[in-house]
This record gives sequence, structure tokens and C-alpha cells, in this order.
Amino acid sequence: MEKNENLESGRIDFLLFIWKKRKIISIITLSAAIITTAYTFLMTPLFLSTAIVFPAATSTVSFSGMPKASSMDFGEEEQAEQLVQILSSSRIRDLLVRRYNLMEHYNIGKNDANKNYKLNQAYSEHIHFERTKYGSIQIDVLDRDRFLAAEIANKIVDLIDTVKNQMVKERTLPAFGINKRKLQLLRVSLKEINNKLDSLSKIGVVHTETRANILQAYNEANNAEDKAYFKKQMEINIKHGAEFDGLSMVRNEKLISIAKFEDTYEQAESDANTELPHKFIVERAVVADKKEKPKKAVIILVVTFATFILSIFGLLVQDRVKELRKIA
Repeated sequence: MEKNENLESGRIDFLLFIWKKRKIISIITLSAAIITTAYTFLMTPLFLSTAIVFPAATSTVSFSGMPKASSMDFGEEEQAEQLVQILSSSRIRDLLVRRYNLMEHYNIGKNDANKNYKLNQAYSEHIHFERTKYGSIQIDVLDRDRFLAAEIANKIVDLIDTVKNQMVKERTLPAFGINKRKLQLLRVSLKEINNKLDSLSKIGVVHTETRANILQAYNEANNAEDKAYFKKQMEINIKHGAEFDGLSMVRNEKLISIAKFEDTYEQAESDANTELPHKFIVERAVVADKKEKPKKAVIILVVTFATFILSIFGLLVQDRVKELRKIA
């Protein structure tokens, strides 16, 4: 009971203190409200433009016979996170900084010792990427120029394919080059084998199946001239037949290897030279018709209330200090 009475007495004392100090509290609070109001009118208004895209599933033209992701499939969480990382990368930022001269636009001096830090801070304050709960990517651009805000947001949408295709080519072009050189080496090797086989064929070396016919022709020859010819052919085939058979076997293996490798080559060529879209555009940015920031009313109310609370707290501290000095 006594505790409740003390609590009630403390509340009454607190209210009496506020009433006693009402003039100075009112002056401080009103002054803060007036100063904040004036300051908000000096703040540069910022306009917001928003674009929304969905990531596309990773897809490519397949030559292997195995179905891959369709170009019509929407990407999932992994593709969305990858897309956010690409949008947040220096590749996108540097392209925008150069195209729209953002260093000057954000009033950052070229000779400023901290220009890169200030540019990154200004960029992150004005341009933001976020994955929504629906799996899409929201691109927000704030700028004092409402038309520029919309233009930058739409340019970012267009740069998604440009930058991602560049990143893909950094891997696929070298891979295609390797596959191209390997296929060329296989074809050169096959050509050398064919040349050797042609040379042996010109001197009379034939396939294994045909050699039995030479022996039969020799036995059936009716004159010495024919027998001498077929005997010479048999000697040539005995001497070079094994080499001819070995080269024929290697050639067949090369033909099989080239036939199999051509699918790999065509896949690498397709990956290196095909530029696929990597996003679905849900909504392009439009020019804002009213400012997004600053929220003048919110700022004034928050600062005014905070000043009211702090002024009471400051006066309480001041009053307590005076009491302690009297006791001391």
C-alpha cells in the first residue's frame, strides 16, 4: 500500500515539475520544431523509381541430347541471390558511374582524397537492390532528378544481360578455344594418317580382305609377266601390310573420337557465342510524380517529440544537480 502511494506521489511530483517548467519546455520544443521545419525545406527532394525483374533459370542450347533448363523457366532462390550479387557488383556500378558521370552528379570532387569512399557511400544511398518474398529482384533508384532516376533503373535492368553474358564469356570463350584447338589437332592427325594410307595405296598396298585376291590372281596367272606383277604386289603387301592395317585401325579410332568430340565442340561453340537473356522484366521503372524523401511531417514530429523528451530529462538532471549541491 505504501509502495503504491509512493509511486502515485512520484507521478504527481513529475507532472508538477513539468507544469512548473512548462514555459522553458515549450520554448525549447517550439524552437526545435521551427528549426527542423526550416531545415526540411532546405533538404533536396529525392524521387524514387522502381523496376522489378525475375531471374531466369540457367539455360543453354544443348547438343548432348540431355534436356537442360528451359529458357521459359523462372529462376529460384539460388538464381535470385546470384542476380543480387551481380547487381551489387563493381561491374554494374562502374558502368553507371561512367555513363551518367555520377562522381560529378553526387558533387564529389575528382581530386578528393576520399572520392572512392564517398562515391560508394552515395551510390549505396541512392541505388539499392533487394530480393522480395516472391523471389523477384526489386531495383530502387533515388535521385533528385526524377527523370534520371527512372533512366538509371531501366539501364540497370538492361545491364543485367550485358554483364552476366560478359561473365559467362570469360569462362566459355577459353573453353571453346581449347575445344577448337583439340578438334583441329584431331583433324590434322586424321589427315596425316589418310596421307600415309594414300601413299601406301599408290604403291599397291590393299586392305586385308583384298590381299587374298592377289594370291588367287597370282595362282591363276597364265603368263610370266602377270605372275611377276602379282608376285611384286604380294611382296609389297607382305612388307607394308601390317603398317597399313595399323594405320587403318588408328584412322577408324580417330573418326570415332572426332564424331564424339564434335558434340562437345558444338556445345562449347554455342555457349561461347550465344547471348541469352537472364531475367524476366516484370515492371520497368517510370518517372515518379511526387518525391519520396524527405518525409517532412515525419521528421518534424520525430525531432519535436525527441526534443520534448530530452528537454524534460535535461531539466530533471539540472534540478537534481541543484539539490545535490545544496546538500553538499
